[in-house]
Amino acid sequence: MAVKKPENMKFEETLNELEDIVQQLEQGELSLEESLKQFERGISLANAGQSKLQQAQQQVDVLRHQASGDTLEPLIQEPSE
Repeated sequence: MAVKKPENMKFEETLNELEDIVQQLEQGELSLEESLKQFERGISLANAGQSKLQQAQQQVDVLRHQASGDTLEPLIQEPSE
């Protein structure tokens, strides 16, 4: 099975994989190279998850303001690094 890019995964998928990686690292049975590889993957997953949470928060804010009749300025997406 091919490894998905974190930005193409659902939030729940990123969270589940991140939890698996944390467990693997905590067990301390991985080689140094594999630990670094998993750590790097974990950072990517955490960043993607954080981005998804921020997008969801923006959607909630827009919906709340629409419901109250307020107007909001268009969202400005920050460029991905």
